[in-house]
Amino acid sequence: MTAFFGGLLVACSGDSGRDSETDGAVTDASSSGGGHTDATSTGASPTSSAASSSAGATTSEATTSEATTSAGEETTGTGAETTGGEPLSEDEELLRAAIAGEVDPQEALETIAGRGGLPVETASGSFLFACLCGPEGWSLAGDHEGWAGQAMETTGALSWLELEIAAPDGSRYKFTDGGDQWIADPLGRRHDYDDFGAISLVRASAAHLERWYSISGYELAPRDLEIWVPQDGAFDRALYVHDAQNLFNPDAPFGSWALQESAPPGVLLVGVDNTPARVDEYTHVADDIGGGMIGGEGDRYADLVELVIRPLIEEAYGEVELVGVMGSSLGGLISFHIADRFPERYAMALSLSGTMGWGSLDGAQPPGLTMIERYVAAGHRGTALYLDSGGGGTCSDDDADGIEDDGDDFDNFCVNLQFYAALQSIGYADGDDVFHWHEPGALHDEAAWGARVDLPLELFASL
Repeated sequence: MTAFFGGLLVACSGDSGRDSETDGAVTDASSSGGGHTDATSTGASPTSSAASSSAGATTSEATTSEATTSAGEETTGTGAETTGGEPLSEDEELLRAAIAGEVDPQEALETIAGRGGLPVETASGSFLFACLCGPEGWSLAGDHEGWAGQAMETTGALSWLELEIAAPDGSRYKFTDGGDQWIADPLGRRHDYDDFGAISLVRASAAHLERWYSISGYELAPRDLEIWVPQDGAFDRALYVHDAQNLFNPDAPFGSWALQESAPPGVLLVGVDNTPARVDEYTHVADDIGGGMIGGEGDRYADLVELVIRPLIEEAYGEVELVGVMGSSLGGLISFHIADRFPERYAMALSLSGTMGWGSLDGAQPPGLTMIERYVAAGHRGTALYLDSGGGGTCSDDDADGIEDDGDDFDNFCVNLQFYAALQSIGYADGDDVFHWHEPGALHDEAAWGARVDLPLELFASL
């Protein structure tokens, strides 16, 4: 067996993980996500009034009737009444109830973050900002007032402020304690990155990022979504991408793809955060890379993407006919598994350095478990496929299991080359519905993937 799968080092921290597979090791290390996030699309309303989930899965949500206020809570200030007779939205009504001390503020903010998002635009046209930032006295600073900072009012642990903002489109803001702490809105919807990290946006028509929080289902850990929304929310295709912590954030611990710089116009990019269970969730069967069998929760993860996340995104942003799925390493493997599990639902699956030998690493495994063998058995189908790798080396099948993963190659060079040839043998046509790229010597890391991701993105945009 190739030394590429020589070991597995698990070193998870925070709420996410990433395998960094380079020159003989599979390393699952942590990366952390962050951000804020709205919703518009061609012909769709800006954000769904309720982010629904299906098949028994839920988003982080609270109801007003279940929320309670801590006893003895001190309240300063009250929510202003609306004028002009306009009815309050559900989000405004709930946030004003939290400001009045009538409902639990954390549950209220989490509910709003899963619906229309923060800040809340009121019926009178003002904006309600709110956060549970901490016990210090907090201020709201932003473009709207020259970043001087305006003291927020408090209701118990809730800091809040209602403001009229003359030009909310593209207006940036942060919360500050008046000292060294400057933070993006912890549950904000829209955001971007600048030299100081994440920065929140009141509203945005320019291309920007949006965040959805704590999406869960199928007994998998909750995770956030990081969405790249094109200019004016106009798009005609959507691409679901794994390992979202590493896609947009320039300060990602293992490097960033800077995907926003490669994003073609008209493509909605739906980044799905990973979790510490990344190896389990991104593999379709269990396998042994040394140390015992691991993995095999890919069906649950595929169902989460297809049956929970896609409906949420389509309700919030609008449906499109052309939908793809993309990832790197094990993310490439699970992308092909999702397209295999739901073959009529994805126009294209894209894999960068995909771990396509998974399922053949344990010599006791029965044949037919790799993604290569699954696709050959299924025959030619309608989903267009992209495979690539860096690396290089000698390809061989010394253990005669049918998978060419026993040479001295790296970055999954041989299994992707074998997969590409196998697809052509069953009717896929090069340059039509199957594509392969080799970047000689490229490493197995975020920088390498970010450097060539424009190639698969352009192919997807040209469908």
